[in-house]
Amino acid sequence: MRKDYRKTLKACYLGFITQAIAANFAPLLFLRFHTDYGISLGRIALISTVFYLTQLAVDLFCARFVDRIGYRRSMIIAEAVSSVGLVGLAFLPDLCGDPFAGILICVMLYAVGSGLIEVLCSPIVEACPFDHKETVMSLLHSFYCWGSVGVILLSSLFFTAFGIGNWRILACVWALIPLYNIVNFASCPIERLTEEGKGMTISQLFRTPLFWTAVLLMVCAGASEMAMSQWASAYTEAALGFPKAVGDLAGPCLFAVTMGISRVIYAKFGTRIDLRGYMVGSGILCLCCYLLASLSSAPVLGLIGCVLCGFSVGIMWPGTISISSPRLPHGGTALFAFLAMAGDLGGAAGPGLVGAVTQQAGDRLQSGMLAGSVFPLILVVTLLIWRRITEK
Repeated sequence: MRKDYRKTLKACYLGFITQAIAANFAPLLFLRFHTDYGISLGRIALISTVFYLTQLAVDLFCARFVDRIGYRRSMIIAEAVSSVGLVGLAFLPDLCGDPFAGILICVMLYAVGSGLIEVLCSPIVEACPFDHKETVMSLLHSFYCWGSVGVILLSSLFFTAFGIGNWRILACVWALIPLYNIVNFASCPIERLTEEGKGMTISQLFRTPLFWTAVLLMVCAGASEMAMSQWASAYTEAALGFPKAVGDLAGPCLFAVTMGISRVIYAKFGTRIDLRGYMVGSGILCLCCYLLASLSSAPVLGLIGCVLCGFSVGIMWPGTISISSPRLPHGGTALFAFLAMAGDLGGAAGPGLVGAVTQQAGDRLQSGMLAGSVFPLILVVTLLIWRRITEK
């Protein structure tokens, strides 16, 4: 019987939506956790830290062990723990003596699922016999953007219609998506990325200069994306003087929309576009956006720079995966795991640098954004180095 790889693609689309739920739902409830459970804002800030540290640990785990477990079993586990973590968020804080501990347990559970999804959906799609895999990969990663927008907007509508006090019901509703996707991953065709025993070992990857170039690209991609997206709401409110509602929409929502549009454009027209050229152009645009946000004295221009930055970073993460995989065809799961880890490290380093420089500059966010411009600059230079290496 002919295998239906469209079902595999659908499962991976829903996988990225699951990851978007895991990353964006709890932050909408931070102030509610503060008022309901009396948790200090300082401790609440640790929730995001624990989430991303757990993902980093999962990235390392995938590099060594996921090939032994198998892609199908790993993805079923990912969706199951994501669903359990979201449902647990509705009940466990009230059942634990320390509500904060209950929240962290649930966050770690769905962070495990999110980490597995982040690492494995890309190689699962890469292993499918699709034409023009670069465009398929770009469209796949756009579903994280649309998932993020959907979670923020639909959750806000739910809270407006039924009250934020009913957030536990919404947590259970969101848990239905990964629960349903277990069925998809249990039945869809999944191929191996490399033949058993023929993939590169971790030590072989580490001895390959092109691998480290790809890692640097992913660090810069993650940093360029997260440095702006994490600070966008605060930037539009504090630095540009826009109301908080505008800051929230221009921050996570519009940033995710423009990032998704960038990925869809490449998915639609990628067969006529040189990927490396598109990435270089996007990197230059990203640098211009950071400079516009940091140096412009006009609030509207600063807001345009902030929003356009989402478009400029859209291709960086999936594009790096797409140019790396053909050049390292035996990299296997380890390659995708280390690239995901590099992206997560960049995602932690970018906002951290912006925050540290902002604090040193007397809480002037424009100075932090100017420091953040180093990441797209390094990315463009690294892409030019990549071109020279691959031409040789």
